[in-house]
Amino acid sequence: MRIGIDIMGGDFAPDANVAGAYLALKDLPEDCRIVFIGDEEIARKQIAGLGEDPDKVDFVHAPEVITMSDHPTRALPKKPNSSIAVGFELLATKQIDAFASTGNTGAMLVGSIYKINAIPGVIRPCITSTLPKLTGGESILLDVGANADCKPDVLYQFAILGSLYMKHVNGIENPRVGLLNIGEEPEKGNLLTTTTHKLLQESDDLNFVGNIEGRDLFTDRADVIVCDGFTGNVVLKTAEGFYSLLRKRGVEDEYFDRFNYENYGGTPILGVNGTVVIGHGISNDVAVKNMILHTANVVGSDLSKKIKEAFK
Repeated sequence: MRIGIDIMGGDFAPDANVAGAYLALKDLPEDCRIVFIGDEEIARKQIAGLGEDPDKVDFVHAPEVITMSDHPTRALPKKPNSSIAVGFELLATKQIDAFASTGNTGAMLVGSIYKINAIPGVIRPCITSTLPKLTGGESILLDVGANADCKPDVLYQFAILGSLYMKHVNGIENPRVGLLNIGEEPEKGNLLTTTTHKLLQESDDLNFVGNIEGRDLFTDRADVIVCDGFTGNVVLKTAEGFYSLLRKRGVEDEYFDRFNYENYGGTPILGVNGTVVIGHGISNDVAVKNMILHTANVVGSDLSKKIKEAFK
């Protein structure tokens, strides 16, 4: 297994990415190789500063950087030698088995869709966020920002993608699917949610448990919670803000500590022809380590292949 890492992406690049990769190497199996994609000279200086062995990783030189302020669609063709553009080229040509980055999320989405393409049958690829359950375990929310406007058939596919992810990566055999809404009754909500509810309820391919209200997000009502990307992103940023508020107020709590993004590292883009994982832009070395370990789990689960089979 070869995992490509964009060492130039994120607020704390390359320090956090290089250090996180070496932390991950301690937990990865011996047959897993990390490929540093970025400025090789800078990477080697970082490795020397850490006192680590450069022979433990591979290097692919990519001197350009797509910054957080670069326009996602224009950045890739304008900067063909950037770490993100080179990473997708390596993934598309099967030189790496996965590509992970804490860099420009928009550029990662654009590269996924236009370089390695959506899986046939998938209308719109999406991204997820992990929600810790109060009773233990985790659920996922999707979409959380890739698709601000959605139609019912798109949300229906999100339910399928989320179920496949929870089954094959998280080991939940028959994941429960809930639809995020403003009430539990089927007739509640707007045109999008009422129509989507009908599609999900009539499906034999899903374990649909009905509508989920905002107050139920962190309970054990569902394993997969579906919504449009606009709503999902608001929920995600609200949860992040609430966690930051608790930290600033000095609140120490075992459950709320599970909201720390460092624990999850990153999230795969579901529905594309390959394993692409996006990490948080403010990721530190621990978050990068967990992003890489999660990437290895996704590759090991053959998730992309399982999704292809489901959408034939």
